[in-house]
Amino acid sequence: MRYVAAYLLAALGGNESPSDADIKAILSSVGVGVDDEKLAFVMAQLSGKDINEVLAAGSEKLASVPSGGGVAASGGAAAAGGAAAAPVEEAKKEESEEEESDDDMGFSLFD
Repeated sequence: MRYVAAYLLAALGGNESPSDADIKAILSSVGVGVDDEKLAFVMAQLSGKDINEVLAAGSEKLASVPSGGGVAASGGAAAAGGAAAAPVEEAKKEESEEEESDDDMGFSLFD
């Protein structure tokens, strides 16, 4: 990820096609080590590609990834309807019990 971030920084800075040396300079300026094998892999994947096209393709891929249960949770809440008020009341009861128990917090056991 650090190599991609450095590549993006170089591209955003105006360098259309950052080199290995550019990426190494960016990473070393913040004290991050460079693994030449990983850097070579990232550079091979990004060489000759427009960074805006790469980002657009990545966004499309992320859009197709399921976000995990968001739809089911909202559907369940809508079906519950009036039952939603009950947990709020329970939370208030728990708060009052906690407030009562907080009264002894300022006293020692040996007073």
